[in-house]
Amino acid sequence: MNEMQLSRKPNMLPVRKFVNPRPLMIRVVLMVFLSFLWVSGASADQTGLASLRNLGNDFANIVKDVSPAVVFIKVEQRVDNQSALTGGGAAPNDPFGLFNDEFMRRFFGPQYRQRQVPQQQQQVVVGQGSGFIMSADGYILTNNHVAGKADKISVKLEDGREFDAKLIGTDAHSDVAVIKINAKNLPVLSMGNSDDLKVGEWVLAIGNPFGLSHTVTAGIVSAKGRSSIGIADYEDFIQTDAAINPGNSGGPLVNLDGKVVGINTAIFSRSGGYMGIGFTIPINMVKTIRDQLIADGKVTRGYLGVSIQDITPELAKSFGLKTHQGIVVADVMKNSPADKSGLKRSDVLLELNGKAIQNVAKFRNQIALFAPGKGIQLTIWRQGKQQTLSVTIEKRPETEQVSSKGIERLEKLGLALTPLTPQLSEQLGYQGENGVLIAAVQDSSVAALSGLRPGMLIQEINQKPVSSVEEVLQVLPETGNVLLLVRQGQQVMFVTFSLNP
Repeated sequence: MNEMQLSRKPNMLPVRKFVNPRPLMIRVVLMVFLSFLWVSGASADQTGLASLRNLGNDFANIVKDVSPAVVFIKVEQRVDNQSALTGGGAAPNDPFGLFNDEFMRRFFGPQYRQRQVPQQQQQVVVGQGSGFIMSADGYILTNNHVAGKADKISVKLEDGREFDAKLIGTDAHSDVAVIKINAKNLPVLSMGNSDDLKVGEWVLAIGNPFGLSHTVTAGIVSAKGRSSIGIADYEDFIQTDAAINPGNSGGPLVNLDGKVVGINTAIFSRSGGYMGIGFTIPINMVKTIRDQLIADGKVTRGYLGVSIQDITPELAKSFGLKTHQGIVVADVMKNSPADKSGLKRSDVLLELNGKAIQNVAKFRNQIALFAPGKGIQLTIWRQGKQQTLSVTIEKRPETEQVSSKGIERLEKLGLALTPLTPQLSEQLGYQGENGVLIAAVQDSSVAALSGLRPGMLIQEINQKPVSSVEEVLQVLPETGNVLLLVRQGQQVMFVTFSLNP
């Protein structure tokens, strides 16, 4: 009996393990769970592919609607042949000659193909860019640096039609131009609202990079309100990583509704090509400029008459402010609108028409776009108290004649200058320095023979400090001896030469 009991126990134990339902249930549950994961993964893949297909279809539909109104622009300009393109010196009247210099390849306009004609007194500079139709009767928006100085402008549509175009108006300060072709019932692009753009939003750039007609690139809005880039006098750029290359200048940046939110203008590049940073003029800024160009052929800007600077934490503390937002009045021009309204040096500007003032660049653009005679309200901080002043905007004083004469003197010297932006300052080792950067030097010119080179920083002219191109134009004499204080890296030196009458 004991033996039988002993023998039964081993036989009975396996039987009990075999009929235990728990392992079977666990296996079933695991199989169901794994099946669920597999089905969910497959479903997720299908959902992801469907989303991509939908986005691709959206892009395709936008391009189909927008492309007919995007145009290819070809420009020709006759320039003096005295530089003869002998090794990189730009022809003095070539608006894009600077872009042939390696130092200036960081900012792109149309890519010019220059035809050497050393036997003739003049040469023809041929360039290309982009634009878009904004009215059915043939008005087209583009960049000033595309069409502003052209002797001949040709426009080609997507359907192959070609037209000669007329320059209606141009504004070098914002780099906007309007041209017109004689045609009717043209496709037109709708204008969007660039203020509504959000960083991270999808956008498409359409244009003619390197002459490749109607090329489309996609990206996102990388940043808004970019200024102090050194491309134009009035800057409030949209930054995008949609690929923009030479020839894209003047073309539209559109949102997912197919509406224009900006004019593609320039890129930042160390290689000469696309590096993921493109700059676009916001369409809301362009609208006001466009209307004035069509009506008058030029832009009349508002004038306040102050020198201003961004507020820093240190300045905010010294003025007793709890916020770091606003701008400080460093000086008030005599008999200017600011002076007449009672604005004083050391006032902190907090609000414009009830809206917070963000920075100098934004405020300057806003004032410039106000029509002369427009009344505005400025909320200021003065001696620990907040108050409001009423100001009537006036017409900006004419400085074109002074600037024109100064530019002629620069051309006579063989110099091209550009502002020292924070980006250039960091790249060239000029942090903390003030001055104006030499962008290009014409071969065999007075500047070249004096030892001036691209990348040098002009800090003084005849012992007067300069920190902008405008100041250089004001200080540079018409004749006589000129003494420059220039910096190259860590080396500082004096350079002197004579301007003959």
